[in-house]
Amino acid sequence: MTMSKPKKQKKTMAERSNTLRAGVLGSNDGILTVVGVLFSVAVATTNTFTIFIAGLSDLLACAFSMASGEYASVSSQKDTERAAIEKERELIKTNYQDELNVVANFYVDRGVKQATADKIAKELMEQDALGTVVRVKYDLQLGHYMNPWDAAFSSLVSAASGGIFPLVAMTLLPNAIKWPGTILAVTLSVALTGFLSAKLGDGLVKTAIIRNVIVGLVTMAIHYSVGLML
Repeated sequence: MTMSKPKKQKKTMAERSNTLRAGVLGSNDGILTVVGVLFSVAVATTNTFTIFIAGLSDLLACAFSMASGEYASVSSQKDTERAAIEKERELIKTNYQDELNVVANFYVDRGVKQATADKIAKELMEQDALGTVVRVKYDLQLGHYMNPWDAAFSSLVSAASGGIFPLVAMTLLPNAIKWPGTILAVTLSVALTGFLSAKLGDGLVKTAIIRNVIVGLVTMAIHYSVGLML
């Protein structure tokens, strides 16, 4: 007799959104940090190999830095979620009535009559007390924690991918169009990340795109000035 393997739980929307968010932010940082180094170095020297090595080094440093930062951040969030769940586990044992009232009030605040809310809360708590309380209080699902490795990998890949656009433009385009081509590549790239970040966060798309483009142009201008000083 063979035992069937347990089904793997599907990721929640919050878990998927967290990974996508890390990817979008990583891509944006990869674009801006790499183009910053490229502009500073390209103004100071015309040696293509030197520019390429500087840009590539910064691309790798940025990618691993973003990944480690995301890992640390999401790990802290995961620890906080676990601590909250353990706290509620103890409260259910020691103060069940207060926890029941919290669930009932959750539905009352959403327009359900008190008597009906009490019945809903009682039934839900009898079925899954801990799962109900953490969902009501923290909007969490048991067994679903933010994955720091997913966020770190997403940030690593996206930061490296984002930095490739200005690196390729600055090192491979002909000298006649190298600067305008790089500026155009960066502008389009940050506009895309602005669009994606607004869509993921339910923000204003136009505002996000304009803000990202302005930040990109200012970043290039600052590092161009740094290159002139060097």
